[in-house]
Amino acid sequence: MLSRHLTDALKAAAATYPVVTLTGPRQSGKTTLVRALFGNYHYLSLETPDVRARAIEDPRSFLTQGDRLILDEIQRVPELLSYIQDLVDTDSRPGRFILTGSQNLLLMESVSQTLAGRTAFLRLYPLSLSELHGRPPLDPLHLDRPDVSKRSPKGRLPHKGLWDTLLDGFYPRIHDRSIPAGEWLADYVRTYVDRDLREVMQIADQRSFERFVRLAAAHTAQELNLSTLAGDVGITQQTAKRWLTALEIGFLATTLPPHHANYRKRMRKRPRLHFLDTGLICYLLNIRDAGTLERHPLRGAVFESFVVSELVKSFAAKRRDPPLYFWRDATGHEIDVLIDTGERIIPVKVKSGQTIAGDAVDPLTWWTSIPSNPNHGGVLVHGGNETFDFKGFRVLPWFLR
Repeated sequence: MLSRHLTDALKAAAATYPVVTLTGPRQSGKTTLVRALFGNYHYLSLETPDVRARAIEDPRSFLTQGDRLILDEIQRVPELLSYIQDLVDTDSRPGRFILTGSQNLLLMESVSQTLAGRTAFLRLYPLSLSELHGRPPLDPLHLDRPDVSKRSPKGRLPHKGLWDTLLDGFYPRIHDRSIPAGEWLADYVRTYVDRDLREVMQIADQRSFERFVRLAAAHTAQELNLSTLAGDVGITQQTAKRWLTALEIGFLATTLPPHHANYRKRMRKRPRLHFLDTGLICYLLNIRDAGTLERHPLRGAVFESFVVSELVKSFAAKRRDPPLYFWRDATGHEIDVLIDTGERIIPVKVKSGQTIAGDAVDPLTWWTSIPSNPNHGGVLVHGGNETFDFKGFRVLPWFLR
């Protein structure tokens, strides 16, 4: 099993809270991780029909099958949460229950209503590039510091190039079992996206939903225009909003809001959409080889979403909501990602090319020179392998080291 950066936080939570809730997309490695870390716990999967039936019919007896329990896919029997609340109110020893779940919204609503103050929430995404190559976690709050690559041991360097890496994506089973990414992702889309998410949202029109998902993937790293998406699919804007919620429920996509600091008037207010796994983007766009991806007109968007997903995963490993934004004004000036550290804002520009042209950092220069903007410095992430300083900004390679 590949080492996961969330391990320490998960152990610490289990040593403090009576209940630990681990969420994340299906096949992100939740079950593998909790069973490896809590091997002395009694494991029960609520996906299994007979186990689920016992939990529904006799919940009190079900929860006494072991002193410490792992309850996998808890959203399948949300009624258990009230009984767990009663048990931990009586006996609040840390680490009594480890809960996992894949559907974000349904699980969080149920857990927050019944276990508030009794559970720690953690989120596990598919592998980060650092996890895939056995490196320490990325520190997004110091991404622009000149010594960022010197402070962290490098570990193994990527054994595949940029486009092969993005084509495969980061779901653990593809890498653990050396399954061809295209084959595995085809099954994933059929079983999870087409079936499970449609069931959660009670979506009857399968064909339109599939079309929506593919068109949404084609809009990754773009400002979200629900009206355009709805029109292209032939659905209402309200339906498009619900279906986008389905993608967020499944942790397949996220949106970056525009940053609230109004350094210029007439700021763009739409969020920017990002799918969180590049392999899934490629599959949905029918990109089947690295050469096609490298030449594809959306290669820059795929690369930008990769950088965003790495930042999201790095904050999740620290049990933090990602303070990520984007910035664009009405005249077209834009910064792909702003990392709000609380003390300063780190602007990040993303370029998929391997070489750095003289004007590559012009957007960063323009943004930092706005008179009302107190922030300085920034980062350019490019598709090459070099790390260096350029015109007062930090240039990092695609593997962010």
